[in-house]
Amino acid sequence: MSGKEFFVTRYKKLGWEYSDVEPRQAIRINSMNAKQTDVLKRLQSLGIGLEKVSFLENGYWVRKSKFSVGATSEYLLGLYSIQEAAAQIPVTLFTELEDKTVLDACAAPGGKTIQLADLMDNTGAIIASDVKKRRLTALSNQLERCRVSNTIIYHMDARQASRLKTKFDRILLDVPCSGNFVTDRDWFDRRTINDVERNAKLQREILAEAAKLLRDNGEIVYATCSLEPEENEMDIDWAIKNLELQVQKISCYGEKALMDIFGKKLDDSVEECRRVWPGETQGFFVCKLKKRA
Repeated sequence: MSGKEFFVTRYKKLGWEYSDVEPRQAIRINSMNAKQTDVLKRLQSLGIGLEKVSFLENGYWVRKSKFSVGATSEYLLGLYSIQEAAAQIPVTLFTELEDKTVLDACAAPGGKTIQLADLMDNTGAIIASDVKKRRLTALSNQLERCRVSNTIIYHMDARQASRLKTKFDRILLDVPCSGNFVTDRDWFDRRTINDVERNAKLQREILAEAAKLLRDNGEIVYATCSLEPEENEMDIDWAIKNLELQVQKISCYGEKALMDIFGKKLDDSVEECRRVWPGETQGFFVCKLKKRA
């Protein structure tokens, strides 16, 4: 059985029929730098056709453009960011972000860091870290372009975040994952179930470290662009059974999470997480956690 046959068969058992998809390009307007109506008028005057993303407040599909939307002066001025629609969901799940202390534990290349700063209106403090030093340049450039002033960058493995000696009100875990076939044409040739299991182990280690740093009543948002349940529902099931975390109800785009994974029954609360199968967007998974009282 080829790699593609293996994974496609898995998806069918999980309730999704594989099909080739091409997600639509999306942007997100940075409201801390400009009024949404002003940015829309400027982009429309350039001949860029936009369509509101129904499940996002500041997100727009790019319907048409004769040139790259990353080549406008508006983009260079940080009035908007190019950000995949499903990837815009996790940050919106936090409550009361202004004036909070936030850890973005796997931050590069910075799309969600900018979104955090935007929703915080540049208040409070964001610690943005990444284990890959070469990616920090891209992160730094993004923050400068969007005029983010509340963020400090660290070159650090998320599994060692205790070195910061800080407790956080909010923690974003957009963890390293296996990705999915939508964003990588050769994904099926490159991935094996061993990769998935290795990533799941890494993700659990990151979750365990984050749980130590979370203040009482603090929130963790966990996200991946993986379709594999080992990196999603099964990680969350493990976290609520081992880390004194509990799943919070969320209302966002996507389906309820899987509850029966190849015969393994998960904790009932895992159903409150959200799974996005590929379609208009790439595949995605998101969950909101809170420290158990």
